[in-house]
Amino acid sequence: MQTVFVTGGTGFMGRSVILQLLHRGYTVRALARHGSEHKLPYGCQVIAGSALDKDSYASQVAPAETFLQLIGVSHPNPSKGDQFRAVDLKSGLSAVDAARAAGVQHFVYVSVAQPAPIMKSYIAVRAEVEKNIRESGLNATILRPGYVLGPGRRWPLLLKPAYWLMERIPGTRDSAQRLGLVTLEQMVAALVHAVECPAQGIRILEVAEIRGKSVNCNRGDRPAANGK
Repeated sequence: MQTVFVTGGTGFMGRSVILQLLHRGYTVRALARHGSEHKLPYGCQVIAGSALDKDSYASQVAPAETFLQLIGVSHPNPSKGDQFRAVDLKSGLSAVDAARAAGVQHFVYVSVAQPAPIMKSYIAVRAEVEKNIRESGLNATILRPGYVLGPGRRWPLLLKPAYWLMERIPGTRDSAQRLGLVTLEQMVAALVHAVECPAQGIRILEVAEIRGKSVNCNRGDRPAANGK
């Protein structure tokens, strides 16, 4: 099977994705800072380095065909603008450079639903990385969830009745659907789908598509394990 390089593999989303990829037979090379190696799932190849310094890991990306960029400031909120630029932006731009230099065939990036009335600094950083991906010439899948529900991230469930109502009002339907909640399980399935069905050019997966993605590709979409 193919090799996937993962940044952010020690996070709640990254660990789940790595486990699924390993289960499906992929070789996973996962970046981790010194001292965080134990947080990675057993079975992946640990690559020591910093996501903020591409020179610390760029030479270890190959022979990965797919680069999965999952780095992000935990529990984002409007007060973390400086952290978004220092971590999310820097790691995103570094990942694009490292993937391009390694000849990666497909880049997968978790962005955020946009436009939105709040979290403007967060969205601006993610949009800047998206722009850099387009300019890089890489084939890429960009996922744009609204908010990902997961361990310690359940409070938005209180908003579900409001989302349900807004999706049924013509004037707010589009915004509610674009900025909707997705579960960790839905994100993992969509990310695995992106790996197994690499894009040609740039593919955007909005909330509705993330919710509907499974790990199965249409006939002829999934590349053969032997590359033929």
